[in-house]
Amino acid sequence: MSLPISLDEEVRLYTTNNEREKYESQATLYGIIVALDYLERAYVRDSVTAAEYSPACTRLLSQYKTMMKLVGDSVSDVETFMTRYRMDHPAALHRLKVGVPATVEHSTEAGAETGKWIAETTQAFITFMDALKLNLRAKDQLHPILQDLMTGYARFKGSKDLEGRSKIVAWLITLNGMKASDEITEEQARQLLFDVDHAYAEFFRSLGTGKGGD
Repeated sequence: MSLPISLDEEVRLYTTNNEREKYESQATLYGIIVALDYLERAYVRDSVTAAEYSPACTRLLSQYKTMMKLVGDSVSDVETFMTRYRMDHPAALHRLKVGVPATVEHSTEAGAETGKWIAETTQAFITFMDALKLNLRAKDQLHPILQDLMTGYARFKGSKDLEGRSKIVAWLITLNGMKASDEITEEQARQLLFDVDHAYAEFFRSLGTGKGGD
């Protein structure tokens, strides 16, 4: 005889910690897509300014990239994910496909290419810092993201004079000397986050003074 089902009992989607993390990561990805769609619509309606829109969009795009790395085993691509959960968010889907804010996509100024580099480098900074905050610690998890960050950062001629660049290079050397499965310590992770956050702030200050561009 089967036990009666209580309608007041919470239905659990998972039975293990790994399953719990998978569902929580997918829920975060869902939330990012919804937030991005609202932001895109708000920008089109002039409810937010370009100055408010650009950094918010850049952060959401970076968080999306981080979450896709975490759910890669269960989510092949964002369109499949959106279809599975019946998400009707075309504005968000377009922005995710383009990969840069609308302020960069539709720029007609002479500095459009530089604007794209700034957006991509900003995304790289945020993606790497989010990876550390999400407790990614192994070399094979961190090194590719930090390498992408350094590649974009190095495009700006003025970056060679910034203190943050030498610190990022030093961390790349440290990670290069590790085995793929080796992990940095919590103390190292804390220092690495501090150094990259400092480099991020320094990078933006340099853009404001014209030292970071070509």
